Amino acid sequence: MSLQKGFCPAADGSVLVCMGDTRVICAATVSGEVPDHASARGAGWITAEYTMLPYATSPRTERRTARPDGRSIEIQRLIGRSLRSVVDLAALNGFAITVDCDVLQADGGTRTASITGGYAALRMAVASLVARGALAENPLRAQCAAVSAGYVKGEALLDLEYTEDARADVDMNVVMDSLGNLIEVQGTGERSVFTRAQMDGLVGLAERGIQELLRAQAALFA
Repeated sequence: MSLQKGFCPAADGSVLVCMGDTRVICAATVSGEVPDHASARGAGWITAEYTMLPYATSPRTERRTARPDGRSIEIQRLIGRSLRSVVDLAALNGFAITVDCDVLQADGGTRTASITGGYAALRMAVASLVARGALAENPLRAQCAAVSAGYVKGEALLDLEYTEDARADVDMNVVMDSLGNLIEVQGTGERSVFTRAQMDGLVGLAERGIQELLRAQAALFA
């Protein structure tokens, strides 16, 4: 995997995240237009948008020009929830940050790659606010990263590519912070049921992968 910082110069923070053959641009943009539900509480807000470009898959997917499909809505809500979980929104008061995640090439794990890259882009945007004195303190409380794991023919695999994901008996997405807390676990028995021990094994495997992703994020800012 790799993270390339500053991929979109017009954004307040951006990275190109590569996980195997999956490629996602994550770009964070700061705005002073905070949603009413957040400003009423004296808080800022973070939201996400997710799009898979038509040529990201073969065959080509339809371009969504008006409204994203149900899958995209579900994924962008997951990204937004994950990023907000590591932010003190009260300390972000007065600002909203939108994190756009555009999939250039999809080979499995696009939502988890978007969370990992989205955090890095968010951190850059927050750093720009702190640097110019717009925020009194850094609202980020921890890092955030995500990865997929699953069982394919009885073998536990990390960061499933598309051909593995399509054959998976059990598929799971795990989101964690750098404090060791679970943020979200999405697990499904695609072709078979799974035991509690198998679930714990996949979460443990994902945690080891997430530790690598967190180190890669930190290296961007070292």
